[in-house]
Amino acid sequence: MYYIGVDLGTSAVKLLLMEGNGRIANIVSREYQLFFPHPGWSEQKPEDWWTAVMEGLKELTKDADKSQIGGISFGGQMHGLVTLDKDDKVIRPAILWNDGRTQKQTDYLNNVIGKDKLSDYTANIAFAGFTAPKILWMKEEEPENFAKIAKIMLPKDYIAYMLSGVHCTDYSDASGMLLLDVAHKCWSKEMIRICGITEDMLPQLFESYDSVGTIKPELAEELDFPKTVKIVAGAGDNAAAAVGTGTVGDGKCNISLGTSGTIFISSKKFGVDENNGLHSFDHSDGYFHLMGCMLSAASCNKWWMDEIIGTKDYAAEQAKISVLGENHVYFLPYLMGERSPHNNPNARGTFIGMTMDTSRADMTQAVLEGVAFAIRDSFEIAKSLGIKIERTKICGGGAKSPLWKKIIANVLGIKVDVISSEEGPGYGGAMLAAVACGEYASVEEAAEKLVEVVDTIEPDKALVEKYNQRYAQFAKIYPTVKELFNEIQ
Repeated sequence: MYYIGVDLGTSAVKLLLMEGNGRIANIVSREYQLFFPHPGWSEQKPEDWWTAVMEGLKELTKDADKSQIGGISFGGQMHGLVTLDKDDKVIRPAILWNDGRTQKQTDYLNNVIGKDKLSDYTANIAFAGFTAPKILWMKEEEPENFAKIAKIMLPKDYIAYMLSGVHCTDYSDASGMLLLDVAHKCWSKEMIRICGITEDMLPQLFESYDSVGTIKPELAEELDFPKTVKIVAGAGDNAAAAVGTGTVGDGKCNISLGTSGTIFISSKKFGVDENNGLHSFDHSDGYFHLMGCMLSAASCNKWWMDEIIGTKDYAAEQAKISVLGENHVYFLPYLMGERSPHNNPNARGTFIGMTMDTSRADMTQAVLEGVAFAIRDSFEIAKSLGIKIERTKICGGGAKSPLWKKIIANVLGIKVDVISSEEGPGYGGAMLAAVACGEYASVEEAAEKLVEVVDTIEPDKALVEKYNQRYAQFAKIYPTVKELFNEIQ
């Protein structure tokens, strides 16, 4: 059988066709536009996602035996607010995860409702990118549109709805809305009341590996798919990537270097750190996870290469970096503000430490190291909870860089495992579809049988010590300039 994983990203949708044995048969992608109607705003049109998905499904399967397609599932950009009216038409462009317009509403939730209450209700505090502050913003700033809302959805769930006709979401993605009682896996009645909505506006909750229904007959006919194709709930992109990298069960770790960056720690036990520096979410394997999320990771390197020094030859630039652990230039990677652990949309990218002999390579190295140091900020919180992490998987576009993987291994002081497939959310989505269709008995079984480690980067003891000293300096920079960020906004 074939299983399709749909990775609905911020810049493009990537569709992956997987055989039951895990072999990837085909991958296609379709880009769509990102809109910035005001500084700090970030929006997309759900209709553009749907067009791209349909075009992608046709291209993906054109040479396959379509009669063998068993299921379609998803990994999707999290937190985005998609609103539908009573006729299931999109009311306004989706407000995305990296949108920073909701600081007023975020402050209200954290400071007036209170972080302790939010943590009790949802296991998390409010972040500007989360869905609940966006709902409050829409209620306050666009009351006419707010009054039209019949359904509130997340990006990937809009695609699942368009394919199946079912208003659905999964626990992992719903965890990032600040509307879910993560510990008890149900919608929070308190948060629903605070946001001024009703529970029937929210989609039905499923495990990530649950089938929500089958493909609409008219779409099956258009795509020449069997009418029995299951539409499977899927997961938020990080939880789907965790499945795709085998980060399921207890005490496993994955680092994703995509547009955003994450450190993802799976657990069979529910847990929250006392300062809510890490997100405490449900996982797509049916259990839980902790996650630190930085808003700009590989996108920092793309910005530096494409926009500042004007090159597409990333490897050539990195080849000029010859010595690690001794760079005196530091970079704060907060180009879109920052989430974990600082929760500050006003934070900005910052270089510090340049001298007259600072080279282009030093600056490039500072960008790579700055992202690694920012990941370590969240890593340190996990360690403070008594979680012992000796190795991590790695995925995302940045994981294609041997140098960056070496930096990550030594900044964190742990082994970095490279797996055979770097497709992350798309591969995880296909695996979830395979579980839903009975190809595997559980997500853990699928991960155990399909995820293969092909290389391991070992940390170097002397280099780890150098980076410990560098990190101690890096960690002092943000607290020193924090107030300045607020002044220059």
